[in-house]
Amino acid sequence: MTTKPQYTVENFQNIGQTIGKYRWTICALVFFATTINYLDRQVLSLLQPRLEEIFGWTNSDYANITAVFQFTYAISMLLAGRIIDKLDTKWGYGWAIIIWSVGAIVHAVAIPVGTSLASILALAGIGAVSVSVAGFMFSRAVLAFGEAGNFPAAIKAIAEYFPKRERSLATGIFNSGANIGAILAPLTVPWIYLHWGWEAAFIIIGAIGFLWMFFWFIFYEKPERQKRLSAQEFAYINSDEDRQAKQTTEEKIEKVSWVRLLGYKQTWAFAFGKFMTDGVWWFFLFWLPAYLKAQYGIVDKAVTLPLTLLYTLAMVGSIGGGWFPMYFIKKGYVVYDGRMRAMLVIAMFPLLILAAQPLGSISYWLPVLIIGIGASAHQAWSANIFTTVSDMFPKKAVGSVVGIGGMAGGLGAVILTKTGGALFDHYKALGHIETGYTIMFTVCSVAYLVAWSVMKTLVPKYNPITDL
Repeated sequence: MTTKPQYTVENFQNIGQTIGKYRWTICALVFFATTINYLDRQVLSLLQPRLEEIFGWTNSDYANITAVFQFTYAISMLLAGRIIDKLDTKWGYGWAIIIWSVGAIVHAVAIPVGTSLASILALAGIGAVSVSVAGFMFSRAVLAFGEAGNFPAAIKAIAEYFPKRERSLATGIFNSGANIGAILAPLTVPWIYLHWGWEAAFIIIGAIGFLWMFFWFIFYEKPERQKRLSAQEFAYINSDEDRQAKQTTEEKIEKVSWVRLLGYKQTWAFAFGKFMTDGVWWFFLFWLPAYLKAQYGIVDKAVTLPLTLLYTLAMVGSIGGGWFPMYFIKKGYVVYDGRMRAMLVIAMFPLLILAAQPLGSISYWLPVLIIGIGASAHQAWSANIFTTVSDMFPKKAVGSVVGIGGMAGGLGAVILTKTGGALFDHYKALGHIETGYTIMFTVCSVAYLVAWSVMKTLVPKYNPITDL
């Protein structure tokens, strides 16, 4: 097999031909996969107000269903990166989307699945579980296991097809697919439900992943085997590879254990930041339609505009948050210190959520707008907290540290979701469910400042790891 020629940064700069743009085709594929990822996970939350009526769910039942997704996602995140590495990007991503698309579609047959599961659980002495709850728990677990592979596979694909100087831009573009998916979901799911029923919503949205997979296997191949990639673009992609050659070789030789990584304060700082804040995003994602129904009676197509506004704001936050640290870095701050200063400013914005309930008496658009600002702040925070890992750790440890933090974030989300479900049921029984939402909004509003304070205490100044 003939491989494409290698170039360094210096001799690449002397090439006078057009670089080529095929790498952006790969970025587009990853963007659409991330969009589908969030489309699939949003179907349940949008249908929750109707499924609650159909199956007689309590808020705790719904919390248990979403908690299973979050817990499975958390555990799977710890393993996903290593599984993707073993399978290779092409098949790793392919299997991830196959699994999560199947998981999405299985929701449509949750009742027969739940009947079998409920019987098994009862025989095992675990206790009686509602057929519908058991079925949806199983479906969410399959969905979560597959969806956990999206970001590790996406980041790996970007690393393969982009030089370091362009990776943050490409990552920002594909990550915006999360918000596009969250915007498209309320535009499509209620319409499908009203015309063909809730089962069709899960089947149609879930099947989109198989369509993506068709294009993925046609257009994706490792750069050195990619016939559509010009020699000039291949050289550009690898233009900083020689400088990383020694590090890459070391990465292949040595694997950094999770136990060793847990000995660093930097790991704990990242993990705590994720533990405190990931649940806020999941809360917005899974509970906002239920909130709009419980307090304002808004269901079906009426939720489209509020959710579109919220996730549009979140998309702005994602892009703006990635840019914001540069303001401080250009003023002379070390990258990590500039990032932490930006994160402190970002952590102030969720405090506005404290005003969501008091202002809701004027118009439901005010809490929607305020929560949208909070969601935007989360995306800005998220864009930066992930990058603190690469600020501190060598490349060979980044994936494992991100996996540890992802698991911590998922476990934090489980706790927040379960707490919310219990609170909403308690205060609904008392006749004022709004009190439950007030408590949850308060927790969400202060989570970022608490997270930032602990992170800053653990790692007060830039302190990169050099002994791995």
